[in-house]
Amino acid sequence: MIRAYRFLLRPTVRQAQALSDMLRDHRSLYNGALQERRDAHRHTARARPGYGGQCAQLEEIRAFDPQRQGRWSLSSQQATLRRLDKAMRAFFRRLSLGDTPGWPRFRGAGRFDTVDFPRDGDGCRWDSTPHDPVTRLHLQGVGHVRVHQHRPVPGRVRTVSVKREGRKWFVVLTAERERPEPLPKTGSTVGIGPGGADFLADSSGGLVPAPRHGRRAAAKLQAARQALSRFPRRRAKDRTAGHRRAAEEVARLHGKLRRQQLDHAHKTALHLVRTHDVIAYEDPRTRDTRKPPAPRPGPDAPGAHPPAGAGPDRPTTDAGWGVFLRILHAKAESAGREVITVDPRDTSRTCPRCGHLAKENRPAPEKFCCAACGHTARTETAAAVNVLRAGLVRCYAGTA
Repeated sequence: MIRAYRFLLRPTVRQAQALSDMLRDHRSLYNGALQERRDAHRHTARARPGYGGQCAQLEEIRAFDPQRQGRWSLSSQQATLRRLDKAMRAFFRRLSLGDTPGWPRFRGAGRFDTVDFPRDGDGCRWDSTPHDPVTRLHLQGVGHVRVHQHRPVPGRVRTVSVKREGRKWFVVLTAERERPEPLPKTGSTVGIGPGGADFLADSSGGLVPAPRHGRRAAAKLQAARQALSRFPRRRAKDRTAGHRRAAEEVARLHGKLRRQQLDHAHKTALHLVRTHDVIAYEDPRTRDTRKPPAPRPGPDAPGAHPPAGAGPDRPTTDAGWGVFLRILHAKAESAGREVITVDPRDTSRTCPRCGHLAKENRPAPEKFCCAACGHTARTETAAAVNVLRAGLVRCYAGTA
């Protein structure tokens, strides 16, 4: 089992400058390799450079510029070229499918924030000893950087990535460990789904209120964006101090919003994993929830207009339903629980008592009333019951 761990770095002033230089030089390498590939594609029909050819040039580049490119780890530079090669392969794949994609873009100072080290011990070393209260990360060309390690990292560290977010630096580790002992069985099963105005509704009638972090932060975000829009768009090195402060404020608010969403998702998923053995959920198709419905002609005007109430599912997108599902899968795997995905079609139109399926069963968006047997319930709760039944059918069919 492979898990990722993210910790805050606490570099000194010199180390922070060295980390910035490392990002700058890797970004320069990425852009230079991209320019070489673009020129070769436009002007040469044969012998276009690939990942192997550009990696072979690294020794010459490092010898020609020892103060910048030769200062950093060779394996991290190869990882940067591998990142470019992945983007180029995706570009040519879309071309072969008949699309008209744009070239992979050159990375500006604000669009290249991560340096990858493919293997611990090659250009980097994770130094975490049980008896030493201070954890350090050794990076070639930077030195030993202090790490705020708030939890242990079980298993063997495989890869290391250094990431910049605003003025903060983070390290992301991937560690391989044995599968932990599963949690004791509870004998409980549950079906869940998006709760409409709430974040989540389950098959037992419970509701998890939507956190609405985005709605609460909307006014501050709008004010910060307006303050940033007053400055003309310039390159990062040409920005004024006021421009930098405005950009950092927008990034700070977005970072806070993301942390709030992750906190809510982790707590909700942990509660479900601890209390249920089998969790079934309907695939919300998150992309569809962000897309407004197709316009339709109105009764009075000949033109097309979206129906009343059209727009994305605000509580679902605000709380990050897709992120929550990924976290739920990861926690369920570690705890030995089973998570089952169910097709969402007609789950909110089928009566959980008699099985009658009709669109008339939903007289209102949040009300379910069966036209055959008269069973009434909240729409999301009725859908969650149907999801649970479909999930249990799949679960038992797989074990039969």
